[in-house]
Amino acid sequence: MTWVIISSVFVGIIIGKIGFLSQLVGSVDMFTTIVLNILLFVVGIDLGRNRTIWKKLKELGWKILLIPLGTVIGSLGGAFIIGFFLKMDAIHAMAVGAGFGWYSLSGVMLQKMVSIEIGTIAFLSNIFREVLALALVPIVARKFGKIPAVAPGGATTMDTTLPIIVKSTSPDMAIIAFIHGLVLTFLVPFLVPIIVNL
Repeated sequence: MTWVIISSVFVGIIIGKIGFLSQLVGSVDMFTTIVLNILLFVVGIDLGRNRTIWKKLKELGWKILLIPLGTVIGSLGGAFIIGFFLKMDAIHAMAVGAGFGWYSLSGVMLQKMVSIEIGTIAFLSNIFREVLALALVPIVARKFGKIPAVAPGGATTMDTTLPIIVKSTSPDMAIIAFIHGLVLTFLVPFLVPIIVNL
């Protein structure tokens, strides 16, 4: 899936450069809004029908929320520091970091709320986060333990990076990783606009 995503971006760049399908550019904004709403709707359906997750969440209690909280603090803090070195506006840098790997949502949101440049940075940095997570999770699991191995994946720990987390740690980490990704996925649509409007 990761290679499909990266390939799609590069094919899009090439098509944009040669001017092919340029008549569709005017409709891109409307198209992305429709697709984004469908995506959020499907995520909601998936959360609503998965009764096991809600039951397990109740069993684990509120302490499970400390893991995504740590990821939020680390992601926003890291984005702030990197933004400083790149001479990027601190608010915009943290808004990019608040995508937590959910490139399809954060990129579109920041394109609409800030600019196409910031939207593109968010899209690419969150794709890179997912790709890096796939490479780093086994290393983090070996060097720092099972719980820290969940953090690099951000919101993707409920889907694309979940298998590598389970493989690198243990099967009992699946529910923790899923809840971690679920919480961060839930936060992105709210946290990105809050940060932008600071």
